[in-house]
Amino acid sequence: MATDATDDTANPDDAARPGAAQQQDAPPPGRLDRYFGMTENRTNWKREVLAGTTTFLAMAYILAVNPGILSFGLAEAGVDAPNPGAVFTATALASALGCLVMGLWARYPIATAPGMGLNAFFAFTVVLTLGIPWQTALTGTLVSGVLFFVLAVTGARESIINAIPAQLKLAVGAGIGLFIAFIGLKGGGIVVGSESTLVTIGDFTDGTVLLTVFGLIATAVFMVLGWKGGVFYGMLATLVLGVLTGVIDFELAEGFTPNLDSFGAAFTGFEDAFTVHMIAVILTMLFVDFFDTAGTLFAVAGQAGLVKDGKLPRAGRALATDSIATSAGAVLGTSTTTAYIESTAGVSVGGRTGLTAVTTGFWFIVSLVAFPVFGLVANNPAVTAPALIVVGVLMAKALGGIAWERLEYAIPAFLIVAAMPLTYSISNGIALGLVFYPIVMTASRRWREVHPIAWVLMAASIGYFLFLTE
Repeated sequence: MATDATDDTANPDDAARPGAAQQQDAPPPGRLDRYFGMTENRTNWKREVLAGTTTFLAMAYILAVNPGILSFGLAEAGVDAPNPGAVFTATALASALGCLVMGLWARYPIATAPGMGLNAFFAFTVVLTLGIPWQTALTGTLVSGVLFFVLAVTGARESIINAIPAQLKLAVGAGIGLFIAFIGLKGGGIVVGSESTLVTIGDFTDGTVLLTVFGLIATAVFMVLGWKGGVFYGMLATLVLGVLTGVIDFELAEGFTPNLDSFGAAFTGFEDAFTVHMIAVILTMLFVDFFDTAGTLFAVAGQAGLVKDGKLPRAGRALATDSIATSAGAVLGTSTTTAYIESTAGVSVGGRTGLTAVTTGFWFIVSLVAFPVFGLVANNPAVTAPALIVVGVLMAKALGGIAWERLEYAIPAFLIVAAMPLTYSISNGIALGLVFYPIVMTASRRWREVHPIAWVLMAASIGYFLFLTE
């Protein structure tokens, strides 16, 4: 048709328009640009690399904190613990893998690493309280990762997400934040045990306590000033002051050399992985990881303007990425890997595409040669404690989203938040909230709004308290 011919023919008047020649001569987007959609998202590779680097600095503390919890923390408690160098290596590699898959496949500017809270659950609830060997705990992590993958690639994820009200999801995040902060306060000596009051304030004439307080002040100042790597810089400042004052011995932690000693340990615990205790552990890992990841994905993507009509494009890929990283991390020798809210640091400086996550993954690989610094940090609670406390502050902001004026939400939410630090168990808090939620909703004559799955979770939680707690 004639109209088709004219549509394919350049308008001769176009050449006379100002700037027309420049537009025609503009080179087409390169392969990197087309793959990540940088032009479409109004960004460029320089901005993406800067964003990825910023995200890494904001979350690099996990390279020291994770071995501090999973290795040194357990060893100090007198139980068998994995090699600290192996935990460091597994943390770096699992983080790098998750970031690369997230960037190259899901193409989101979201970084992943072993999750705060889940590592505490792994160490202090599963291994220390329940007495489950760390190898079997890794098996449970692997199983939870596989189950997560199944949920991520099927329609089941929507049903489970909808079964738990947003109020309880917020409470879980805030409760984990308080639990992490309590671990930090205890590790730094600010809070100590007491026979008369259970806990009390520490000795502020002690060098370790004073160093912890300095680290907390420094980290808070850096973050209030808007430094994107405020937590990381706070740890470095604390380390330097500790070495200069002699509170910290400048000596590499024994055995803290990158290695793969824990590789494959997850495959050795299948014989004990399906006891009633381990089933509860696996379900708790799955629950916390699933909702934490989903919440973080939407929060970071929303800040980046990537949520379309209330939906997250390629959500299945993003969730599947988390499950892949969790499974791989378990095989390597670390606790559950999840999406990091610190990714917002990179987004705030312009990160919009998967190249941001790829850059973060690159820095995690580079960190393998910087192990002496991270080893020194991991073996000194005064350095890592401020990071734990501040991360708790960041997670506790979820409290603001809870409808406290509605008692049918406020009561189970409060029980979740209070029980986690007070019982030193994430799973106890979650189970307590799941028991009370259907009860108070029924009392308020809103039982029809309770999802059928929530009733199943209530029954499972009651069974947990009757048969699994000690």
